[in-house]
Amino acid sequence: MSKHITHGFHLVKGRSYHEMEDYLVARFKQIDNHELGLFAIFDGHAGHNVPNYLQSHLFDNILNEPDFWKEPVNAVKQAYSITDSSILEKSGELGRGGSTAVTAILINGQKLIVANIGDSRAVLSTKGVAKQLSVDHEPTTEHEDIKNRGGFVSRFPGDVPRVDGRLAVSRAFGDKSLKKHLSSEPHVTVEKINDDAEFIILASDGLWKVMSNQEAVDCIKDIKDARSSAKRLTEEAVNRKSNDDISCIVVKLQ
Repeated sequence: MSKHITHGFHLVKGRSYHEMEDYLVARFKQIDNHELGLFAIFDGHAGHNVPNYLQSHLFDNILNEPDFWKEPVNAVKQAYSITDSSILEKSGELGRGGSTAVTAILINGQKLIVANIGDSRAVLSTKGVAKQLSVDHEPTTEHEDIKNRGGFVSRFPGDVPRVDGRLAVSRAFGDKSLKKHLSSEPHVTVEKINDDAEFIILASDGLWKVMSNQEAVDCIKDIKDARSSAKRLTEEAVNRKSNDDISCIVVKLQ
């Protein structure tokens, strides 16, 4: 690659009583003459088996799709679907929990393929301006689809809208007992990485609940080191009283 690209990550367990349920991937992989950066946040719920499974299998499933290089959007959607089917088939072993996902594949430092289901988010900074590359899948914005599948959105119990009163996202991997009312189709976008692009942030909703996209970009724009940037973001989220698990990856593009 012509660019010097670095990455770093940091995770902080939230204040809840359950085990840490955030998992991530942050690595580079050479395939033929392509240098791929593989980055992902998996925010599990009702157990850590599903995000752990995603960490081990999702990128392999994406890259094994025969049309990945020609039709990356379709390939990613197909791989998400295949992976979700496998999780549901293995529910006896993996349990009935689930996970959100945001994945980013950086090809030769020039093209970025981002996909997500749920509310983990990807943000690109270009000339100091934040651009969200993923879509937050929330029950309130997709309540019609949920209703059409036979489900409902309720704020009871608690104070946030939940699918069937249980899950605070409208799309997820797994969640066998809710699957009839949940989608696992990802939002996929392809972004050209130009010379003005500075860095990418991937983070679970433990960060985004307390920081806007632009606040996150502003928080680390003067920090050169990727790992220090990720740590700084998680610390700021904790300072802002985020109670959730917080996981963050920063990819410096220059």
